[in-house]
Amino acid sequence: MHSEKTISWDTENTAILCIDQTKLPDKFIMIRCSTVERLITAIRRLEVRGAPALGVAGAFGVALAARKIREKDFERFVARLTIQSEKIKSARPTAVNLAWGVDLTLERALHAISVRDARRATLDQALSIAASDSRTCHMIGDVGISVLPDQGTVLTHCNAGALACSDWGTALGVIRSGVAAGKKIRVIACETRPLLQGSRLTAWELTREGIDVDVINDSAAAHIMRTGDIDLVIVGADRITPDVVFNKIGTYMHAVCAARHGIPFYVAAPLSTFDPDHTEVDITIEERAREEISICGKTRVVPDRAGVLNLAFDATPHSLVTGFITEVGVLCPPLDWEGIARRRKIIG
Repeated sequence: MHSEKTISWDTENTAILCIDQTKLPDKFIMIRCSTVERLITAIRRLEVRGAPALGVAGAFGVALAARKIREKDFERFVARLTIQSEKIKSARPTAVNLAWGVDLTLERALHAISVRDARRATLDQALSIAASDSRTCHMIGDVGISVLPDQGTVLTHCNAGALACSDWGTALGVIRSGVAAGKKIRVIACETRPLLQGSRLTAWELTREGIDVDVINDSAAAHIMRTGDIDLVIVGADRITPDVVFNKIGTYMHAVCAARHGIPFYVAAPLSTFDPDHTEVDITIEERAREEISICGKTRVVPDRAGVLNLAFDATPHSLVTGFITEVGVLCPPLDWEGIARRRKIIG
């Protein structure tokens, strides 16, 4: 897709490099996060976004913090690193991968024997998570080929491509792998209001690779499903609990419409996105700024006295999901959560 990784470690400058996704498709700009505070800002602004990419960002954030903390006493160093890690985790509350990447990397520091050892161990862990994410996305793509028709149209929502991961993508990774295998796949990308991750990011990724894509406004999806122009739906996920799938707002609507019209609905996600320990009621759905809805460019499109509810995610019950495309196969509901929990510990 591009020569630069979505997110990577800058050894020369002791920093985290990210593609600024808020500037696409007009400009391709790399940002350098040299402090934990700048990384947190990048996460909150959605300069870096997508569940797997946030897992990598969280891991790199701990490694960065470990290098920026100048404390020589190991116990005080660990205490400060733990505080910094909690700040990173709180940057976005809904996606599970951010906390997952932070916790795995912080654990390496907690088991270290010195400040120097902790700095080395956290970076080793973060680089391992980034490399594993790339391998996992390619595995998800290979697994997902089996659900694709030899020729057909796939609808997707938001962006679950290379920009949402360190490489290749989850939902778009399945499409990429299918096209690479010779399947003739057309994509319909929902624009995904209010920040247009579908029209700005998904369409940008696919057009650069010559994959046929049409962008539609979100509310057109049900009509296009009814007319028989959609063969299946594939989306990503920000957190999968034993009862629901949390993903970009609008996903539930597409799942309901797909079920009504007999269209298979798949979720492509790594096992790191599965959360065996919580259910829907435990999870906070992020509410974002009023201005994302009330202002378009420089134009006010909502009266000042009108309220705005800007939910970033919704929850889709497993009963509406045909299957979960993971690195270990297509898992069909009801899921074996004990087995998933065991496998998550292995990858950790």
